[in-house]
Amino acid sequence: MPPGFMYSMYPLHPFFGLGFMMFTWLIQLVIAYFVYKDAKEQNMSAPLWFILVILPMAGFLLAVLYVIIREVRMPIEPKSTPVTILKERFAKGEITAEEFEKGKDLLMK
Repeated sequence: MPPGFMYSMYPLHPFFGLGFMMFTWLIQLVIAYFVYKDAKEQNMSAPLWFILVILPMAGFLLAVLYVIIREVRMPIEPKSTPVTILKERFAKGEITAEEFEKGKDLLMK
């Protein structure tokens, strides 16, 4: 038998062939999608992190790096909405129940 006979007979070996490469790339795309969404919520550079995570070979390591950086960063406080401000003022006793209901009705329109 010629030296390359076995490879030519089985070119799509499940661990080293095209199928495995496509499978890992698909997983990287899914991970990159979730990293993109999370980076956008964290006010980080979402497109940059998406590109870094889909890089071949290094993408998985960069995804782990993203998680580490995300955990080390100070959490971003959620933005206050007018309704939450109104609820806080009512809870503190700054406004009455009637003022709260009136304000809530105006904000919901």
